[in-house]
Amino acid sequence: MPSFLKDAKRWLPGALISIVLIGAILYFVDIPRVLLAITSANYAVLAVATVLAFAWMFLRAVVWRTLLRDRPTYRDTLMSLGEGYLLNNILPFRLGEIGRVYMLSRKSGLPFAEVLPSVFIERAVDIAFTVGIFLASLPFITGTSGAGRIGGIIGILVGLGLLGMYLLARNDRWALDTFHRLSARWPRLQRLGGGILEPFLAGLVVLTDGWVFARFLFYMTLNWLLAIVNYYLIILAFFPQTQITWAMFGLGAAALGGAVPSLPGAVGTFEGAFAGALTLLTGDPSTSLAVALVSRFLNYLTSFTIGGYAFAKDGQSLSAIYHELVNLRTKEKSYDSTV
Repeated sequence: MPSFLKDAKRWLPGALISIVLIGAILYFVDIPRVLLAITSANYAVLAVATVLAFAWMFLRAVVWRTLLRDRPTYRDTLMSLGEGYLLNNILPFRLGEIGRVYMLSRKSGLPFAEVLPSVFIERAVDIAFTVGIFLASLPFITGTSGAGRIGGIIGILVGLGLLGMYLLARNDRWALDTFHRLSARWPRLQRLGGGILEPFLAGLVVLTDGWVFARFLFYMTLNWLLAIVNYYLIILAFFPQTQITWAMFGLGAAALGGAVPSLPGAVGTFEGAFAGALTLLTGDPSTSLAVALVSRFLNYLTSFTIGGYAFAKDGQSLSAIYHELVNLRTKEKSYDSTV
């Protein structure tokens, strides 16, 4: 508890953002209408969406295992992934990201420092896909002429960005030396930038294998396409007029909202971003919130089912894992500063 209170300057801003958004949501929506929308949803469509939500988790494990050059077993990767997502939903500071690295390291015997960079690169590519999907949907949502052409240009830019990451991986030493040379006049910038750039480049090293890079991008693309279809079905269960671009817009907004500082599991920010995006499209904030809440439920269902099963098999308690992860935060910082 003293340590938790000492870290208040880190978790308090996110908690305040979540609380303010939750208050705003409760003020602007009609709760009885939200409940009515949930009970009136198309549950056959939601059943398919539930299956796809689990399929997304199974495929995400393939993505992560590919980054690790298939060294851990698929089962260990999936179980560790589920544990990490479960921890992210209940622990602050996104400790679940460290948690899944720690759990996989224990299960597979791979060194913690070798597994950690895979999360860096995975998240970096996730951001690229998030921004690309969100921006690609905007021309269709706003009705801008030439939407298809603009979407194609954005797709090309995202592809070039991913290619740039690959080239950085091939020339990581040159990139680091260039940064240190250009930032030599600003020691503080050099320390700050080096602390970010060095571990990031270390994570990119895995992509120097062209076959691994190609497989990773293929599985990651499939994973995001599956997410778009899943979001489309969830929205379709409430709004029969749903279009695939709605799913892209909602998914992009939800993912960006999840990146905002908040309570564990992006409580408040996820609902605010996703429901807000759908409200812009439909003019119905209550039903839009119902969609966001059901999406939240499916997220909890998959992570708690797979993660809870994994923790039970490992014989681990959440309190013990929390204390171990708090200690690992220090090790992670040490790793970042020495890479």
